[in-house]
Amino acid sequence: MQTAPIIDAFKRVLGEGNLAVGKRQTEHYRKGWRSGEGEALAVLFPQTLMQYWEVLKVCVEYNCIIIMQAAKTGLTEGSTPSGNDYDRPVVVINTLAMDDIVLINDGKQVLSFPGATLFKLEKMLKPLGRAPHSVIGSSCLGASIVGGVANNSGGALVKRGPAYTELSLFAQIDKNGELKLVNHLGVELGDTPEEIIGNLASGNFSTSPSPTDKKASASDYERIVRDVSASTPSRFNADPTRLYEASGCAGKVAVFAVRLDTFEVPKKEQTFYIGTNDAAVLTRIRKDILSTFKHIPEVGEYLHREMFDIADVYGKDTILSIERLGTDSLPKMFALKGRVDAVFNKLPFMPRYLSDRVMQFGSKLFSDQIPSSLRAYRDKYEHHLILKMSDGGIEEAKTVLAKLFKEEKLDGDYITCNEEEASKAFLLRFAAAGAAVRYQMMHHDQVGEILALDIALRRNDEFWVEELPEHIAKHIEKPLYYGHFFCHVFHQDYILKKGSNPKKVKADMLALLDSRGAKYPAEHNVGHLYVAESTLQKFYRELDPTNTFNPGIGKMEKHKRNCSCCV
Repeated sequence: MQTAPIIDAFKRVLGEGNLAVGKRQTEHYRKGWRSGEGEALAVLFPQTLMQYWEVLKVCVEYNCIIIMQAAKTGLTEGSTPSGNDYDRPVVVINTLAMDDIVLINDGKQVLSFPGATLFKLEKMLKPLGRAPHSVIGSSCLGASIVGGVANNSGGALVKRGPAYTELSLFAQIDKNGELKLVNHLGVELGDTPEEIIGNLASGNFSTSPSPTDKKASASDYERIVRDVSASTPSRFNADPTRLYEASGCAGKVAVFAVRLDTFEVPKKEQTFYIGTNDAAVLTRIRKDILSTFKHIPEVGEYLHREMFDIADVYGKDTILSIERLGTDSLPKMFALKGRVDAVFNKLPFMPRYLSDRVMQFGSKLFSDQIPSSLRAYRDKYEHHLILKMSDGGIEEAKTVLAKLFKEEKLDGDYITCNEEEASKAFLLRFAAAGAAVRYQMMHHDQVGEILALDIALRRNDEFWVEELPEHIAKHIEKPLYYGHFFCHVFHQDYILKKGSNPKKVKADMLALLDSRGAKYPAEHNVGHLYVAESTLQKFYRELDPTNTFNPGIGKMEKHKRNCSCCV
């Protein structure tokens, strides 16, 4: 196909400065954060919702594959091209410039445009005493609000479950190959696509829309997570009850806006740091709190001692960056790092992972960032739980922790954290994921690849500490465990031994998880790394019958589907 007319059409919509072509200019946007990359004809940066609509029309006219991309923080290659075996030109549409957020219903809900970030929303809501779905972890990386909804991402907040809404505005391509704009926001915006987009972009609509029975959050999640006797996970990406238009779409439609609930900020919070050498103690705490407390935790994050050590050493620069520069600077820093790496990786005389090596060396020049109280727990205990309670739950937690560790004298102890201890504990936990990648980079000559899994265990699974069989364990250099303990969602990063076959190890690992009744992935969606379950495949085909958006995810076909019988 002659590609020049396509590029010219994009330039007419966007101008010269808002698209990238060529391997060097597009490299950062064609590569996943941890893995994965592929070819792309162009990367587009629409600045307005109308430009967004117009470039979608060009893509349809010229039969292009469309890959939606925002902050690119996913871990399963779902927002970048994968390989070079597509049957049509690939275009990446980066939505970050369209980052408006509109408060509606007195701030109890918001309308988020496709590029708006959780961090921006958090700052906007703070004066109102309200908070978004997720405020810990991903918000600091600049993750987008719509990206979280599209992937049913869960986050660290126990009460709120996966990002979910039944109220959205999105474009899809029907079975006849025609581009349609669907307004299910529950907000009156007009009839034609141009009217709808124009009114939304200009704010020409009521910020107190009529009540609707459609959900704008996973409002039933607290009931679900409290059921600790259930033999199914509390949340995972392919949960059929959470697949609804934009929710769980994984880029199979082009989302223009989502309507979401916000949440009242607690009046008072207290963090407890718990350590034990007996995993059954943490199981007891989880069951007691979820089944008997009137107030369940805000946050309950688990760290194994091995992960503590890796985050301590290889996540130190992340901790320093957040403390010294603030979370607002991190997205820009990651983008700059990506551009620097793209340049230096082309130079054969430069060492691999130069920017990471520089940051790792620089972190050594700073003093210890971990309070002595937490480091003492690291030395004494294998299992660590960071528990944040709010309002009435604080006294409930104080009572039960004193009972378990002082009266019943169970193995372990706890710290009622001061402000510094609480802050550093959560920063350490946040740094964990990136630290595992950094460790593998710094030791790539001595170790193999990194296998990163995020899994959802059954709610009644008391044996959550993994015991790997010998045929898998012999390939693992370092197993690293951390996660959202009360939701029973765990991140498990495995640094493989040099020479081990990552595909074979992963297949064996997933078979083991299947035997345990676990679901995966739990938070980052199937991307190009996992096989989509049949219900998820059906959902994708219904959203995108011609297979134009993000083809190949879930290990599905990449070729174009041309008839309704394929749906």
